Amino acid sequence: MMINATMIGSFTLLGLKDTTAKYRLMLFALTLLCYTVIILVNVALIATIILEEKLHKPMYIFLCNLCFNSLYGTAAFHPKFLFDLLSGTQVISYAGCLLQVFFIYSYAATDFSILAVMSYDRYLAICHPLEYHSIMTKQRVILLVCFSRLVPLISQAVVMIMTSKLTLCGFQIDKLYCDNWSILKLSCYSITLNNIVGFIFILVYTGNALFVLCSYIQLVKFFLKYPQRRRKFLQTCLPHLICLINVSVTLLFDLMYARYGSESMPQSLKNFMAIQFLIIPPMLNPILYGLNLTQVRNSCLRICKCKKQMGGAG
Repeated sequence: MMINATMIGSFTLLGLKDTTAKYRLMLFALTLLCYTVIILVNVALIATIILEEKLHKPMYIFLCNLCFNSLYGTAAFHPKFLFDLLSGTQVISYAGCLLQVFFIYSYAATDFSILAVMSYDRYLAICHPLEYHSIMTKQRVILLVCFSRLVPLISQAVVMIMTSKLTLCGFQIDKLYCDNWSILKLSCYSITLNNIVGFIFILVYTGNALFVLCSYIQLVKFFLKYPQRRRKFLQTCLPHLICLINVSVTLLFDLMYARYGSESMPQSLKNFMAIQFLIIPPMLNPILYGLNLTQVRNSCLRICKCKKQMGGAG
């Protein structure tokens, strides 16, 4: 039966269909704990970078942008998921579904863009230190921050406008959250154009990942030449590489499985792989970067100490 998209009031999410009430309560507690940690560590790192003037440098500004993006992306998933775990039925409005897709996809795309910008910054700082400050000016930093945020937002807006024009023949989504491919599968007509645009954007962000990889190949060559600077690589670049690999693998799995995966895979494993990029990178990035970078760690400890002293004085 053909249903005009504007006539659909809501979608049903089927990701929790086989989950028992006891297991849902355990998931609720774990998810609430994870989301609380995500908020605390990201807000702490953002506040530290904003309050500490000596951290107003390109690397830390890009890191602040990455943490803000984590808060932006996780806010589109965790509150709704927590509500669904306590609810008898898992439904989401048509407009809410499209907005959730937009926020989650733009979050993932922005992560790739920020990581590409950060790799470029590290490459310049380590391989071309004399030219670094003349290249990475205040105006260039602002431009790169805007680029890393606006391009993903515009590209995902195009995708969502195209999706919203579809006539749908169903309203059930076999996931914990809305994703674009699940909506496209419900289309009554050909989605060739949507697929072409989607693959173009996938290629663009694959290009981002390759750019980061090429930057790190150059950095590895540099550190092989100068072994005494290997510690700097481990401190500033290794966390970045771990983050990129984690995001790339989980997103690639989700994209490939959604299109070509087998139905025999357990639902719990599918659910975990689908939400991993909304839990692990937002929680680990501030810890990997923040605690590993001496300046950030010392500034954070100093701010906490000052607050304690002020509290004691009060």
